[in-house]
Amino acid sequence: MTTQNASAETPVKAGFRQTMAWLHTWAGLTLGWLLFFIFATGTAGYFDTEIDRWMQPELPPAQIERDAHKTSAVLLEQLRANAPGADQWLLALPIDRRQPYARIFWRGADTGAGASAERDNRLVDLHSGKTLEGRDTGGGLQLYRMHWLLHYMSRSYSDWIISFATLFMFVGLVTGVIIHKKIFKDFFTFRPKKGQRSWLDAHNVLSVITLPFQFMITYSGLIFMGFSFIPLIVAGQYGADGRGDFYNEVFSPPGLVEEAGEPAPLIPLAPLIDEAGRHWGEGRIRSIDIRHPGDSNARVVISEDAADSVAAGAGRLVFDGVSGALLHSAPSASSPAMGVRDVFIGLHEGLFAPPLMRWLYFLSGLLGAGMVATGLVIWAVKRRQQADRKNGRAPRGLLLVEKLNVGTVAGLPVAIAAYFWANRLLPVAMPTRAAWEAHAMFLTWLALLVHAALRPRTRAWREQFALAALAYAAIPLLNALTTERHLGQSLAAGDWVFAGFDLTVLALGILFGWAAWLAGRKQPAAGRTAPAYPGTALGDAS
Repeated sequence: MTTQNASAETPVKAGFRQTMAWLHTWAGLTLGWLLFFIFATGTAGYFDTEIDRWMQPELPPAQIERDAHKTSAVLLEQLRANAPGADQWLLALPIDRRQPYARIFWRGADTGAGASAERDNRLVDLHSGKTLEGRDTGGGLQLYRMHWLLHYMSRSYSDWIISFATLFMFVGLVTGVIIHKKIFKDFFTFRPKKGQRSWLDAHNVLSVITLPFQFMITYSGLIFMGFSFIPLIVAGQYGADGRGDFYNEVFSPPGLVEEAGEPAPLIPLAPLIDEAGRHWGEGRIRSIDIRHPGDSNARVVISEDAADSVAAGAGRLVFDGVSGALLHSAPSASSPAMGVRDVFIGLHEGLFAPPLMRWLYFLSGLLGAGMVATGLVIWAVKRRQQADRKNGRAPRGLLLVEKLNVGTVAGLPVAIAAYFWANRLLPVAMPTRAAWEAHAMFLTWLALLVHAALRPRTRAWREQFALAALAYAAIPLLNALTTERHLGQSLAAGDWVFAGFDLTVLALGILFGWAAWLAGRKQPAAGRTAPAYPGTALGDAS
């Protein structure tokens, strides 16, 4: 985000702005590839529910139903038939796009008493009461979880890595603002066909136009990871081994007790639902959680639907599961600090957003990924030009950065496309199918990193972007060949989940095709003909 050159000065000898420029550059480069992965998977995962539905074409259209009496009766019947003796029954009501189908979950059921499984998680058809069967898939939720769990990694490692990456991103944003002397002027400045200057102008626009979003998403990400990143805050109040007690006190519903071992009939849910309606209004129940059903210590926890609220938290009512007495009315936030945290988490997840704002979230995520990617690329472009002016030989560190740039900036999008291809091409009855969708993604990414290492730099960019264009543009055709819910049928039926997915990947295919064309062009840069790299910079100083 700056046009200064601090390469001739060390941070110790340079002035404040030059020091910030050095910090900005290296904060962006050090974990830039990981940040690009976080942005790419997190942006894709923002439409996790819609991707879930596309990746399970066997499921019917959404069955939204806000009549909690009707829905709970169907779900409770299924739980009584399939999960006798369970420790917990959970009824998730299909009230919006986030929960398009009714769902039941149970754990601790007694298979000896006729339970179909000790624990299970099922979608239920509200019309027939039968289980909705879709192919095994990680869906959009798996993509969303990748951006903060890193998939193959243990939480004990991934939490710290993601926390540091988010902190580096925040440092990059703050220092970028400090070193950018003409932030508003450069927002309206773009000089085409000027080589590196054009890419830097493009980066400035990308950075400034999404700056409020990037600050929000990064700072809220730090709050999201705060309990892992600052563990001594919890340890100071609960002791070194008190983390579990802290989570139970802060996040678990109040008033839960252990099973008494004395049988007692579960109270009908209708009066409890009516009581919730008097507290929150009709049609605002998202889930009903029944602990120890059939026991004298049964508890029924009804959670509020807070989809129209920015705050991530929701109110909960806790009832005695035998007498029906209201034991606790827990607010959405148990303290002012919890309320502030819930607002930031709600902003980060964006679940409250109406359709237009959801697309703005998605577009801002794409532009954020572009900001990180172009920063990585321009760092390499500049040093490539410096090496060419000196002796024409690039240092090994520069070669490594160039290869990683190609394999990540161009290769990772291809790998995500391979995830969708695997969903349609893997046998439906294949064991561990969902796991192999993710394996297909990471194996594709590995193959493209190897490809980037073996091919000349400019050709690798062009070839991988061209492959990305083909991979995304062909997904609607693949969908038409493997399912009956093709783009034409979706448009005719008004099924905008399937049609929207196909149109979005088609648009991404066109975008990557344009990037492949740019990567193959020749344009003047620094007084000589140089490949038109597909990117700009987080900072032009190092």
